[in-house]
Amino acid sequence: MEYYAGEYDVAVIGAGHAGIEAALAAARLGCRTAVFTINMDAVGNCPCNPSIGGTAKGHLVCEIDALGGEMGRTADECMLQMRMLNRGKGPAVHSLRAQIDRRQYSMVMKHKLELQPGLDLRQAEIVQLRRAQGEYPWQLVTRMEGVFSAKTVILATGTYLGGRIYVGDVSYESGPDGIFPAAFLGQSLKELGLRLRRFKTGTPARVLRSSIHLENLEPQPGDTPIIPFSADTDAAALNNRLQQADCYISWTNDETKRIILENIHRSPLYGGKIEGIGPRYCPSIEDKIMRFPDKQRHQLFVEPCGRDTEEMYLQGMSSSLPEDVQLAFYHTIPGLEDALIMRPAYAIEYDCVDPLQMDASLEFMDFPGLYGAGQFNGSSGYEEAAAQGLVAGINAARRVQGKPPVLLDRASSYIGTLIDDLVTKGVSDPYRMMTSRSEYRLVLRQDNAAERLTPLGREIGLISQERWQRFCARQEQKKAELERIKRVVIAPSEALNRMLVSRETSPVETGVRLYDLLRRPQLGYADLADFDPERPDLDAALLEQVEIELKYEGYITRQQRQIAQMRRMEQKKLPALDYTTISGLRLEAQEKLNRVRPANIGQASRISGVSPADISVLLIYLHAHSGADAPQEEG
Repeated sequence: MEYYAGEYDVAVIGAGHAGIEAALAAARLGCRTAVFTINMDAVGNCPCNPSIGGTAKGHLVCEIDALGGEMGRTADECMLQMRMLNRGKGPAVHSLRAQIDRRQYSMVMKHKLELQPGLDLRQAEIVQLRRAQGEYPWQLVTRMEGVFSAKTVILATGTYLGGRIYVGDVSYESGPDGIFPAAFLGQSLKELGLRLRRFKTGTPARVLRSSIHLENLEPQPGDTPIIPFSADTDAAALNNRLQQADCYISWTNDETKRIILENIHRSPLYGGKIEGIGPRYCPSIEDKIMRFPDKQRHQLFVEPCGRDTEEMYLQGMSSSLPEDVQLAFYHTIPGLEDALIMRPAYAIEYDCVDPLQMDASLEFMDFPGLYGAGQFNGSSGYEEAAAQGLVAGINAARRVQGKPPVLLDRASSYIGTLIDDLVTKGVSDPYRMMTSRSEYRLVLRQDNAAERLTPLGREIGLISQERWQRFCARQEQKKAELERIKRVVIAPSEALNRMLVSRETSPVETGVRLYDLLRRPQLGYADLADFDPERPDLDAALLEQVEIELKYEGYITRQQRQIAQMRRMEQKKLPALDYTTISGLRLEAQEKLNRVRPANIGQASRISGVSPADISVLLIYLHAHSGADAPQEEG
């Protein structure tokens, strides 16, 4: 028999990376919040790779931190190793990646939820979500028949919703890491009217460290000095206290390939047992072998899962092949010849939603007060999930408080790009953030995430006064240094010219501005240190940001003009329309526009199937209907 269990401003279903950020944001903004999890010990679990960040994902973590989220701080606390990826490429794609202690990360995040005022962490499986009347329009029913009322609800179910594990011919209902799945909520959501689909992902085996021949592997140490994710982390203290762990690199070979191909018929993916669509950009090893038959070998990384465990993670080697086949092909890899598999690799299939049902606030357009975040929205990855959770939590709280939603556009952040891609273009497979997805990536660098988003985080209410003061002081330092560089003149000398020639750039005969020297691609701050005695003692990260802005000044200016043009299109608002009534639009455009319901011309122009000619028709329509009720251009 059902019983009334309580009421909340914001109820979050799921306590993974999306649910954590959503719940903390809502509670910190003053809303009475609850986060429900099937298993309290799985809060903040990292069931796949024991790392935070990576290419483009590091950008997301820094943006989450700049807005006042928690992932970056906790990753710094639980770090085993930090590396800046893509150093050999341009600054737009430099991305931090932290190897973390996955158990410590989970415990730290759980404790932060427990300590947060206004937030209740509850172990309960939500089996039904239903609409109600009045101030609390949503009801959540637990498996124990408790009924909670909520003003807003955030769905952050991860891979638990209808979860099913596959290892060869064996399959069974389960969430990740052998935890119970959410077996009933999916049917309730379908009955509510949400369009669900089936996706799948996977994870590699974990092997015993002592059974690996590490001496035969290529070590991969961390960076020194360590650059943290969070502006709240004391970088000096972190560098002093942390003894970084090594990761290792190995490769598959022809024998690995032979074993997989001989057993490919036993793969549930290729045997047709798995219906869900897998991630295009993070394929299983059998997918790699089948998709790239001419590739001689595939790289893998052997990574520690924590300081107090002997489990090692085989990054790049996820699989759903039977356990005996896994054992055979893992043993062909140098260093893993005698590896003991502690946990076999597996694939997991789960339910998620079509994100075209949401707007840029992550609220469902036909279900006021209902939000989605994370893998439930069709994305993959901890960082993508946390970013969406933060935005959903902020906007759920603002809805409760009668405030307008916070909408991030593509030019503001990778978070804005991620959400715009999901709600405008939809997804056909698990969405993964990549730097190539942003047309403004030179402006949306990782190094300037704080500069771009901290003022917004402060305005929202998630950035403390102390942090704001530190941010403002740092911005003043940067401004002063940029002004100094344009003012300082370096006198010619024999030593300067020797250095210039050694860097393969032309010598100087007269005084030259420091600004002009730093703009030369061959030169950096370090090269000019002996000739610039007035240079202030600024940290390396700030100097790097100044140098990037100087060297890429022309390209950045051009990209900012493109951003201004995009934002002019975003200001042309679209009212609620039945696009089948607008003559001149192609049938495909009518169908896509009615499905997505874009908020403005800019968003409409990014919908797959809507052509420039269709946009011209819409602009003519807006001009012809520019009466009192028509959308007005802002700004």
